[in-house]
Amino acid sequence: MFVPSFYREPDGSWMVDLVRGNPMALAVSNGAPEDGPFATHLPVIFDPGASADRPGGLLPGSGLLGHMNRANPHWAALETGAVLLLTFTGPHSYVSPTVYGKTPAAPTWNFTSVHVRGVVEKIESIEETLEVVQSTVRAYEGAFGNGWDMTGSLDYFRKIVPDVGAFRFTVTGAEGMFKLSQEQPDEVRERVRESFGQSACAYKRETAGLMGRLPSGSPEAVTP
Repeated sequence: MFVPSFYREPDGSWMVDLVRGNPMALAVSNGAPEDGPFATHLPVIFDPGASADRPGGLLPGSGLLGHMNRANPHWAALETGAVLLLTFTGPHSYVSPTVYGKTPAAPTWNFTSVHVRGVVEKIESIEETLEVVQSTVRAYEGAFGNGWDMTGSLDYFRKIVPDVGAFRFTVTGAEGMFKLSQEQPDEVRERVRESFGQSACAYKRETAGLMGRLPSGSPEAVTP
């Protein structure tokens, strides 16, 4: 991912927060020449059994867990030891020049994204796969749900888990792009933030929240 220097994350915790808050990843890997690359949208969590979110962010050696349908051709093509790219998209929105208060101007799109590269270990054990499913439920119910108790559904989980392809993912590198109008002077960026913050669009309000965390002192305006 090409990341201009002024769009790099202020610190590694921003990447961890984005992954936790937007855990539906796009997993991409190379296929055979006749097939082309594979791409699958799938849920990903930090591995509760590994130091996945150590200070500094998604450091090499950190662990993630994911799963997909075993009927997916991507699963058959994926091999233990293979390199996988996980992409996560955070808050984003279109920026209209009407909010800049200056001319000339050009529209753009503010967005946030994290790309994580790593090595896959396919999980073949039914019990370990079941634990990945349960860990995913615990993580998502805590962050996005209502504290649902899965105990009464464990027998059902055991019926469907043979169709689940779970994997461990060891991070080898990660980079984030947080394009939040840093190329603009502070006063222009503040107008964009205020406009987003007053919008009925949830994406814009979330983007405004991230813009509010940026340090002041923008670089000289450049062409995005």
